[in-house]
Amino acid sequence: MKNLSWRRFLRGASLQRDFEELRTIAIRYIKEETIKPVKELGRFVLWGSLGSLFVGFGVVLLLIGSLRYLQWQFPVLDGSLSWLPYVIVAVLSLIVIALTAWRIVSGTAKRRLKATK
Repeated sequence: MKNLSWRRFLRGASLQRDFEELRTIAIRYIKEETIKPVKELGRFVLWGSLGSLFVGFGVVLLLIGSLRYLQWQFPVLDGSLSWLPYVIVAVLSLIVIALTAWRIVSGTAKRRLKATK
């Protein structure tokens, strides 16, 4: 970096070498500013999708477990009220869906938009 002055042209540095250096710097800059963020975004999407699948699977298992618990805990409902545990679990699942939708709509992106205004 110490020979970056105009004297370099006087000592025989070729114009072709300068263009090659400029091209190398431009390619390195483009790779750094485009490929690296795309890789990081892909990694973010991959782990986010995997995490959401695991959370969704866990919620389904919890709902099925709560249904089985209600059926086991209230055996007197075997008669005419045997549908009641299913309704309770359906309402629980609707609450979980509503909470999820609410968090998606009022997430960090909305807070960021308010902060920039």
